[in-house]
Amino acid sequence: MTPERDLTNLEGKVITITGGSRGLGKEMALAFARCGATIVIASRKKENCESLAAFLTESIGAQALGVECHVGDWEQCDALFKTVYDTYGKCDVLVNNAGMSPLYESLTSVSEELFDKVLNVNLRGPFRLSSTFGEQMVKDGGGSIINISSVAAAQPSPHEAPYGAAKAGLHSLTKSFSRAYAPKVRVNCIMPGPFLTDISNAWSEATHDSLKALPLKRGGQPSEIVGAALYFASEASSFTTGSVLKIDGGLIAAPG
Repeated sequence: MTPERDLTNLEGKVITITGGSRGLGKEMALAFARCGATIVIASRKKENCESLAAFLTESIGAQALGVECHVGDWEQCDALFKTVYDTYGKCDVLVNNAGMSPLYESLTSVSEELFDKVLNVNLRGPFRLSSTFGEQMVKDGGGSIINISSVAAAQPSPHEAPYGAAKAGLHSLTKSFSRAYAPKVRVNCIMPGPFLTDISNAWSEATHDSLKALPLKRGGQPSEIVGAALYFASEASSFTTGSVLKIDGGLIAAPG
């Protein structure tokens, strides 16, 4: 194997992905498994996690485990940490991918319960998981934490105010944790734009048409998250920490 190919070789690595059973999380799980990693897939729906884990084992030959975990619940975050370390004895990469952005009619219609739920899933959960996994990674000699945010962190619409605030907070956590756990653990963030996952099926026709205004004139295919994920998960990013990488088709750079 050439040095360049070896950069993204993940054999022997254990990778935990929240929100890993669908969408971008699923694409990352597939890519990591193809590169030789053992995958822990966590989400609220255990059957979906177990189904994908079985697929990874049967089709790719990867070791995989599905775990039920609602990351907005502190105790379930701790239970996920315990399950991963009890099962595999280590975790080399944590991907904080789980998120939610519920719709609301107006800003005044956002209830306290809804606001708290959005922040719990998008910010509180990643904080707790990064704390526990990151601390153990330091003790074990190294690792990588990858946060998945959104362009809403930098360019939020009125319809995603709590979500955008939570994802902006995730950017701040990325920088804080990158300093807290340096030099052994790298902490970086991927900031996706509009990706055509299953969630995009619910978008309005106007939203789909608006993608043509992007510099790249389209939404992203789910598989197009893979390059960035492999970069941050592997030794290819050995001198990168505290970074936020935009993958948005040029949305943030576009005028207006």
